[in-house]
Order: sequence, then C-alpha cells, then structure tokens
Amino acid sequence: MRTDGGVLVIVVTGATGNVGRALVERLAGAGLPVRGVSRSPERAALPAGVEVTRLDADGLFEGASKLFLHLQGAAGERIPRLLERAADSGVRHVVMLSSGIVGADKEDVAHPIHVWHAQAEQAVRDSRLAWTFLRPNAFAANAFNWAGQIRAGDSVRAPFAGALTAPIHEDDIAAVAERALLDGGHEGAAHRLTGPAATTNQEQVEAIGRALGRELTFVEVSADEAVETLYPDMPRDMVRAVLKSTEESGHSAPEVTTAVERITGRPARTFAAWARDHREDFRA
Repeated sequence: MRTDGGVLVIVVTGATGNVGRALVERLAGAGLPVRGVSRSPERAALPAGVEVTRLDADGLFEGASKLFLHLQGAAGERIPRLLERAADSGVRHVVMLSSGIVGADKEDVAHPIHVWHAQAEQAVRDSRLAWTFLRPNAFAANAFNWAGQIRAGDSVRAPFAGALTAPIHEDDIAAVAERALLDGGHEGAAHRLTGPAATTNQEQVEAIGRALGRELTFVEVSADEAVETLYPDMPRDMVRAVLKSTEESGHSAPEVTTAVERITGRPARTFAAWARDHREDFRA
C-alpha cells in the first residue's frame, strides 16, 4: 500500500525519545510520510503533518514499508509479535537501534544490556524482514544525567571523572538511521557508531560549562553513592552493571569509528557541538 504521494510510510517507534524525535524531524523535513509511535500521542509535540499513534493501534503498519525499532519505544509489546504484525502488513525492512555492547571486542554476554539487545537482534534476524542494526556506544545525551546539578549550581558530583568515551550526538545516529531507511545496501549490516574523539567525563562537564558561559567543576564521588541517582528510568541492577563496566574499561582508549561520515557524508559532531546544541537544556 502507498500513500497518495506514492511514498511508503515509515513507522518510527520511540518517536519522542532523543534519537526517535531527531529521526522524525529529519524524515518529516524531507517531506516523507512518517507515523510516530508514542505512549502519549496527545503530548508528543512532533512536527506538523506527522501522524502519531500508539503501539497497540490496529492500523499501526497500514501503508508502511519501513520500521525504525527502538526497544524502549516498543517495550509495550513483545518484539517478535511486533515484527510479525509488521511483516503481515507489508513492512519489508527494519532498522533497529541496538547497542555497541553487542559485537564489541571484549563482549560481555552476561551484561544485562547485552542480553537485552542481543535477544532483540536475534528476534529481528528470525523475522521475515530485512534488517539493519545500529550499534552506538556512549550517547552524548547521557550528560542529561547531570542537568539537574548544573541548573542548581556550578559543580557536578558523579563517579569516574577520567573515564573515557567517544560520545555520539543523537542526531548523528538519526542521520545514519535516515540513510539506512532510505538508501539501498544497508540490509544485513551492523553499523558501529561513535563520536569523533575520546573525551573524559570531566571534559564533558567543562564543555557544557563553556557552552553556558560558566565554569563548572567535576567532583568525583563513589559508584555506590551515584547508583541511587544515575539513570532514574533504568532498573538499578542495570545501572550497577553500567557503572561496573565503566569502571573496568573507562580509562582505556574507547572505540572510535568513522561510520557516521562514511554513511552520511559528513563527520560525526564533537561533544562540544552537542553541548552547544543543548545549552538551553542545562539552563535554570
């Protein structure tokens, strides 16, 4: 089935999340028909012309040929059943936002984040759909965990000041997803995505300060103290696993790839650029 404009609908789960919203804005800005999935369509605030629906809607995949699968955005339904519904309705290709923990050089298959994403990847492979996996490592948006402290004062209390990551801008992930959805040749690929350079947690806080025109200080605390406040939407056992893996690997050089530039034609943006893009999110 096609829309009146002759372009097949792209369904985006997690449409109000950081990556999903950036992807919806890109697709809608290109004049493509997008159906965004949200738990609260009435509060989604997506661009004009974007259809917004719930995950359990009967017509979720009507007229669609492509699916962007965000695991948190699809949490209300079992992934195999969702993929079955998509295939039955004519969807042919799914681009899944996975995690760089899958397929890493030192793969921790017992890590809960690995288990969650690896199981979902297998469900996608077992479906009748062509697939593409996006495997980003650290998200620049993880810095939002510090936003409350930055709005309230000039210091951030957090663990692992010197931990190194190569954080990626959510819109760079969305740009890769856009190309994977619209261009041929990405079927069966697993793209490992990172920012362009390694940076420490302390350097990230300082970069946010520069974007705000303020001097911010990183105050290192223990992981035990941080576990109660970090990632409030994540189960505590998963937070502990994240902190443990960060402690184990945070002082070694992180993986840095050029996949964003190779796929989109422009380099991945630095963390400093991300901080400038989001300076208003850190203002009181």
